[in-house]
Amino acid sequence: MFVLRTGVAWRDVPAETVGCSGVTAWRRLRDWTEAGVWPNLHATLLTELRRAGSLDLDDCSADGSHVRALKGGITSAPRPSTVPVPAPRTT
Repeated sequence: MFVLRTGVAWRDVPAETVGCSGVTAWRRLRDWTEAGVWPNLHATLLTELRRAGSLDLDDCSADGSHVRALKGGITSAPRPSTVPVPAPRTT
């Protein structure tokens, strides 16, 4: 969160603020992401909120960070060509 909020580079994260060097924090984030920690944490949090009766789906939203982006998207519209078109002759 510190990097997102401040915009500093990982190497410039002050260790006394976050409890470890920025490089160590980045490495842990990478490892946890590869290990699937975030989806599991999200599912656990939702389960606990439901169990406690604290999950009100009437006030919820979804954002693009949880939706897979498809290359080119799904559309029935024709896609414009990226091939250069020769200019018409003027002679």
